[in-house]
Amino acid sequence: MSNIQDGPSSPLFASLPLKGNVTLSELANASISEEMAEALVHAPSGACVAWGIPFEVEDVVAITEEVVAVEFSPTVAQWLVFMHTSDLRPLESGPSGFTSPMRGEGQLGEHAADYVILYADGTEERTPVRRRHQLGAFKRRWGENPFEAVAHPKPHPKRASHEQLIAGWGRSQTRVAQLDGGHGEPWIYWLWAWENPHPDKAVVGVRFEPVSSLVIVAGISAGNSFFLPFGKLKTTPLRWQTRRKALLTLPSGEAFLPELNEQGVLDQVQLDLGQVISAAPRLIYPNAPWAETYNNQVPEISEREILIEYTAHPDACFHLPGGQTVPAQSVVEASEAQVDDGPSASPLQPVPPATQRVTLRAVERGSNKSVPVKLHVHGEWGEYLGPVDRHRIPNPAWFEDYSVDFSHLDTHACTYIPGETSIDLPLGKVYLEVSKGFEIRPVRKVIEVTPDTQEIVIDIEKVLPWREEGWVTADTHVHFLSPMSALLEGSAEGVNVINLLASQWGELMTNVGDFDGKMTWGSKEAGGDGEYLVRVGTENRQHVLGHISLLGYQGQIIAPMTTGGADESALGDPIEILLTEWARQCKKQGGLVVLPHFPNPR
Repeated sequence: MSNIQDGPSSPLFASLPLKGNVTLSELANASISEEMAEALVHAPSGACVAWGIPFEVEDVVAITEEVVAVEFSPTVAQWLVFMHTSDLRPLESGPSGFTSPMRGEGQLGEHAADYVILYADGTEERTPVRRRHQLGAFKRRWGENPFEAVAHPKPHPKRASHEQLIAGWGRSQTRVAQLDGGHGEPWIYWLWAWENPHPDKAVVGVRFEPVSSLVIVAGISAGNSFFLPFGKLKTTPLRWQTRRKALLTLPSGEAFLPELNEQGVLDQVQLDLGQVISAAPRLIYPNAPWAETYNNQVPEISEREILIEYTAHPDACFHLPGGQTVPAQSVVEASEAQVDDGPSASPLQPVPPATQRVTLRAVERGSNKSVPVKLHVHGEWGEYLGPVDRHRIPNPAWFEDYSVDFSHLDTHACTYIPGETSIDLPLGKVYLEVSKGFEIRPVRKVIEVTPDTQEIVIDIEKVLPWREEGWVTADTHVHFLSPMSALLEGSAEGVNVINLLASQWGELMTNVGDFDGKMTWGSKEAGGDGEYLVRVGTENRQHVLGHISLLGYQGQIIAPMTTGGADESALGDPIEILLTEWARQCKKQGGLVVLPHFPNPR
């Protein structure tokens, strides 16, 4: 057994002593399921912090067949947070073999117990505890979450694999920890916050009355409104607000430490009733002369200013090195414009939230027709602002991004849009960059966003008539995109012909499912206008002889696509074909053979 420490503890809560009727080890001999008995070793105990709320887990209350009452010193509290869980409730089938009503394995809505809150004046307040409302089982099927309770592991971010290596490449790309019974949590306590309807009356105990099956109460924590600096807790402590951003200035000479610990927490900035989502050095763009600077200009990177994104309860506190705390609400309310004697001394400065939903359109000058473009938008603090259906944190690493995003030198983030998109922007100035290949004049523009801003229209001007003079722009070497993503990116870059190449990389096969030897996406035969085309071919490679690209051929895929073993082919693969044989086969099937990146490799 181990304790939970998923971040700093909120000073607004205090754990109440809970004199239980059984130890966790004794539970193994009780009437519990075999699965629960095996999982008991993983049940957290001792001094715990879950979701920023402290709990002391010693003897637990097992609610089985007898009423159990616990007492504690008179406590004035607006919220009581229960850390509890229950045993499994197997589904039972009817005579026909069907389960009806189907409540799921979590037995949705089943009355499990009554918790009766005892006041010092002798009055009581009874509340029913129902499964998948205030309570869940110690393990669950994926998706069976309670409506009013949360699993004890505090949600936290992950860094992508190329930033901080962890097990599970695919799941790391979500940048969110998958913490539930289906993804490695052998034991779950559920946190349920009960709001006291009589917050001025002292609570002296709780009486637990059984209704169905086993319920375990491991801890209770009280949120005491008397000590709150901002008055009473405004909402349940388990409900965090929409994400916001802030700028953290590190002390002089202190380097930024981006690594997350096992709980997904940074060393230099943490939240109690909340979580830091991401942290990265601030990007410093040439905002003042933005319209005069050049397309794709890479920003400078600040050494001391760290842009953080977070989600938190209104009464959360930031915890900084040296024991310094900063109320999250003070960061939200802070404004340098309101300070007469210079910037605030706080190391955390607010960054305006992106809450203004705007439609952004790129239109062709003269026709007002929407056209695909490459787009970059950032705010006054250098924060990247992506459309609502694009990555907020683009991943520039090799084969780790499935969206239509691109980062110049892993720094200047952009995305591709089909001509119109929805984007959330902060009020104030935002900085736009729009481009569409070599024939279009790039646009770099400063926009003042107000509460009345509903639409932004960017006028695209063609200044080089190369296409009209018969020139065609083509790319013979593209990997990892779907054909439709390649069509969007190609049209947004002014590239008329995209050759998307399936290939093999050791044991990894890419785009092979997109090859059919006949389809040309974007062609008139495929329903397009014929101006921008994508055709899937193959890049065939040998680690000594080199690489060749087989373009536009028909019929069956020319395989194997690599040969001769590592590092191009799989370990142990023989040399079963030569480049010249691949080339002859491609020409027989009506294709074109080119060197993909002359003169290297080989």
